[in-house]
Amino acid sequence: MESGIALAVAAVLLGCVLQRTSGMGVGLVVSPALVLLIGPAQGVLLTNATAVVSAALMTVAVRSDVDWRRYARIAPVVVLGALPAAVLVRAAGPGWLELIIGAVLLVSVGGTTLLPRLPEVPERPAGLAAGILGGFLNTAVGVASPAFLAYARVTSWGHRGFAATLQPIFLTLGLVSIIVKVLLGSAPDADLSSWPLMLAVMAAVPVGVLLGGVLSRRFSTTGARRLAVGVVVLGAAGTLARGAVQLLGA
Repeated sequence: MESGIALAVAAVLLGCVLQRTSGMGVGLVVSPALVLLIGPAQGVLLTNATAVVSAALMTVAVRSDVDWRRYARIAPVVVLGALPAAVLVRAAGPGWLELIIGAVLLVSVGGTTLLPRLPEVPERPAGLAAGILGGFLNTAVGVASPAFLAYARVTSWGHRGFAATLQPIFLTLGLVSIIVKVLLGSAPDADLSSWPLMLAVMAAVPVGVLLGGVLSRRFSTTGARRLAVGVVVLGAAGTLARGAVQLLGA
């Protein structure tokens, strides 16, 4: 249990540092780690809660750079993706859910990082598509970054405004994902054995945000993103493999 808590706290700290540096990272790093430690449904739900706290703190820090016009176009539609994802989480068994989470993470992260160029798309339809896809991914697997990274590429959005505006978007995504899961009965029952880990994770968030603020000036954006992608690929591969083993052994 102690090693699991240490791994989860390390994932939160790393995720917060990456998010403060590149605008994304908490979901990318924390989701696969928590899914492996406490299971898919509970792991993603705790990732959503972690993202709410970290994004709220970071929104305050970068509020002057937030593009609220773009936020207002994206935020209202995230529920359209969150609803079917919550139904999927409720219907799928643990093995299938881990298989889906691992596969979606690998495909979405690989698709947005391996393609060197994407065609330009008008901002409004691209924002609607990113909001819906982001809502689905965040609710189902706890990671919405690939949808918004693709959105930034096809609209040529500058990094500073993009990284800042992601924070209130992630805050909204996390809240919507949690609320929709609770309302549709997709939230897992509380597991008392997981409380120490959950408390440690939530306590690590403000520490990670503060640490990220200090270290953000020492890391390049490109290096931070590469590290995040490497971590999520390893975690997603492990989740995918464990889901496949569960299904083959069923």
